[in-house]
Amino acid sequence: MISNQNTSFQKAIDAVESLPFDDREKVIEILRMRIAEQRRDEIAANAQEALQAVREKRAQFGTVEDLKKNLLEG
Repeated sequence: MISNQNTSFQKAIDAVESLPFDDREKVIEILRMRIAEQRRDEIAANAQEALQAVREKRAQFGTVEDLKKNLLEG
């Protein structure tokens, strides 16, 4: 064990380490799936926000060069 800190994070690590190997692998897989799901939700929310900006004509369109120019001027 790397640290004996009594943080929530360390408690979670200790709890997982106390599980049998197969269960630890299942925990890892579940966490990976949940992280992926959260990321998908975040991407979907960003897409909805972008669509709303387009509908409200707040979105700007252009090339990468236009973006660079806009950023350097602002």
